[in-house]
Amino acid sequence: MTRPHPAAAEAKAVSLRLRRTIRASAERLFAAWTEPEQLKRWWGPQGVVCPEAQIDLRVGGGYRIANRFADGRVVWIVGEFKQVAPPRELVYTWRLEPPSAESDDTQVTVRFEPRGEFTEVSVMHERFTSRAFRDSTQLGWRDCLRRLADYLHEA
Repeated sequence: MTRPHPAAAEAKAVSLRLRRTIRASAERLFAAWTEPEQLKRWWGPQGVVCPEAQIDLRVGGGYRIANRFADGRVVWIVGEFKQVAPPRELVYTWRLEPPSAESDDTQVTVRFEPRGEFTEVSVMHERFTSRAFRDSTQLGWRDCLRRLADYLHEA
């Protein structure tokens, strides 16, 4: 029996977890995360806009989210929903298009935990192929969660 190389096993174990408490109900946050028109208003890291989002919100359904950078380049985030449990949890695969050296399928779990008039949003992103890709993605998630909080505060 062949054993995976330790570095390969470690790379697949690279993950990140972020949390942010936002003054909004779990229902409101779940809708902002899963309704294309709302998602387009807040999605993306600083300097990135989301001109298009397509979401088929069901187990086995797919999604496509456009990320347009300041230089005009567009990168799509695509994947398939593995679990849809409104308004508490989403689990989906995540892949970049066009593909890059680090765009293997990863997996995202988003949980919405009510805390009185607030909700804790927890993002667990797993199965990165490198720490560098994880670190750059972590910066994007931080900005996304900040922009989500700002969007709901303004709404």
